[in-house]
Amino acid sequence: MKSCATRFLTAAVVLIAGVMVYADMAPKHQIGHAEYYLKEFENEVARQRGGAKTIYRSKQDALKRVRALKEQYPDDPQVEKLFLRMRTALMKSKGDYTEVSPEWLAYLNNETALRKMISEAGEKEWQAMIAAKGDKTIAKPYPAPDSEKVTVNDLNGALVVLDEVEYPARQFYGASGEYIACGKPSQGYYFVRLSGRDWLGQYEAVKRYRRTVDPSMTEVKSWKVLGEIVTIASENPSPSEEGIGNLQYGWVVKPLALFVPGRVMAVGDPNAESGGRFIGEEKVEGLKNGWYTVKAVPNDVTPERLAEIFMLAIKEKNFKLYCECIDPKRQETAAGRDLLKYHWDLHQERFHGEYIHASFGKAKIEVLKGFNDENDDENFFLTNDQKNTLKKISGEKVEVAKVESKAYDKNGKQLGSPHVRRMIRRGGGRWYIDEYEPRF
Repeated sequence: MKSCATRFLTAAVVLIAGVMVYADMAPKHQIGHAEYYLKEFENEVARQRGGAKTIYRSKQDALKRVRALKEQYPDDPQVEKLFLRMRTALMKSKGDYTEVSPEWLAYLNNETALRKMISEAGEKEWQAMIAAKGDKTIAKPYPAPDSEKVTVNDLNGALVVLDEVEYPARQFYGASGEYIACGKPSQGYYFVRLSGRDWLGQYEAVKRYRRTVDPSMTEVKSWKVLGEIVTIASENPSPSEEGIGNLQYGWVVKPLALFVPGRVMAVGDPNAESGGRFIGEEKVEGLKNGWYTVKAVPNDVTPERLAEIFMLAIKEKNFKLYCECIDPKRQETAAGRDLLKYHWDLHQERFHGEYIHASFGKAKIEVLKGFNDENDDENFFLTNDQKNTLKKISGEKVEVAKVESKAYDKNGKQLGSPHVRRMIRRGGGRWYIDEYEPRF
């Protein structure tokens, strides 16, 4: 039994239904230890700024210590405060979330409809092409014709449909060119030729399909190819890392059409500037034009609105508007324009595999170069003549704005911490995005 004096030192007096009762109080050093780890955890969560994190260094220590106190001293007011703080921090550590608006998902619904149209057109064209060339097509590609019994002249003009053309997995560089290997020694080989314009024109068309219609094409590992047998080659289709392997005879195939069931068909087109096209390509821009919620960047656009337009251009697959958002200086060279396309592809993939929308904070603007006529503290001391003099000698005014974005997944959960995108304005003109690379 505790003495009365000791009890008053370690007990709290609580009024319940008009009766004075005593409850044990947690020792101060235990409260202090628990609060230390809890505060560390709260600071970690605060640094994430709404984003979730897989591992928090102080989380488990904070959970265990606060739980132990709550279980042993459930009536202690100080323990209750720690318990409630722990609950709040724990929820925040899972990431912020918001309600998903149907408007956020409109681009996915539009894309599904467009992909269906392109897929159906490609399927119809593929079947028609196979039917039209049926009398020239080898009925069963495997086993491949035996080169000891059949000559190239025997196969003059013969076509073949190859169902599992694995690219780039089975791409190789041989003595006579660049190929995709199809088959195996027991079946015989076909070598789909990659080094000519026939493949390049069609493959570029498929890349345009991915860029303008369906970014999930990056997941495709195998293709159907309709091709013409043009010659025979002796190559090593599967060399080891040391470059040692067995030579195999294979029929060299010039691709006439590429087909991915459920997605797209591409054909060579000598009249097209790019050397090829995908079926339905001529209709894509007309259809997408009806989706666009924004078609141009206004000259008086604010940094915050520019960030929104940039996001919409990506979601709605408006590549022209995407380029219009970005600083022209970053598009002056061929390398710069290629980099622009590379990051377009990355943004497309992220808005389909990671997040569906982003919100934007208020821009932080500063003058990078030139006279800052909006600096009230400086201007308080300057006359109008002095301001005009400084404008003349300071050169072109260059301003930089930084806008934070928070990305949300299809469930409305914030993904990661906010990211910053930098924008630039020269001579009081229009704002442009300078750093287009960061994720949302």
